[in-house]
Amino acid sequence: MDARLKVYEEKMNKTLANLASEFGTIRAGRANPHVLDRITVDYYGTATPLNQVANITVPEARMIQIQPWEASLVKEICKAIQMSDLGINPSTDGKVIRLIFPELTEERRKQLSKDVKKKGDEAKVAVRNIRRDGNDAFKKLEKTEDVSEDVVKELQDDLQKLTDKFVKQIDKDVEEKTKEIMKV
Repeated sequence: MDARLKVYEEKMNKTLANLASEFGTIRAGRANPHVLDRITVDYYGTATPLNQVANITVPEARMIQIQPWEASLVKEICKAIQMSDLGINPSTDGKVIRLIFPELTEERRKQLSKDVKKKGDEAKVAVRNIRRDGNDAFKKLEKTEDVSEDVVKELQDDLQKLTDKFVKQIDKDVEEKTKEIMKV
């Protein structure tokens, strides 16, 4: 692969990785500790990710258990979870926090599927924007660096193939996540 294409492939890989992390935060009926990835807790005046101040486990399919390393953090963690967009009320015994995930309703599953599709479409747009940037850069090469029209055409064709590969992967990821959400 041409070194000039590597840059754009890396950007597309980052887009795919970002999509995967966004999908990780969408809960699909089962308890997934990644839904807590975006939650931060005030830890001695610093916003700290939850997984850096507590042990997070999944003892059952629909329950996440959070055990803070310091008992004083229990209230802070509960508050952070309630203020997040999780839509789950934490229950605590003063030492351990439990999040019980209810079964998703059919309506909620359909809504989550739409969200997944929307995030997939956004990722495809990002990949296509990367392709456009690459094509623009290759056209400039022709003008500035004595690169032949054929070489530029070949680079653009390779970039298109790369774009198609990533769009296909995004479609596959969206389909898998949708299946996971719709599975009762």
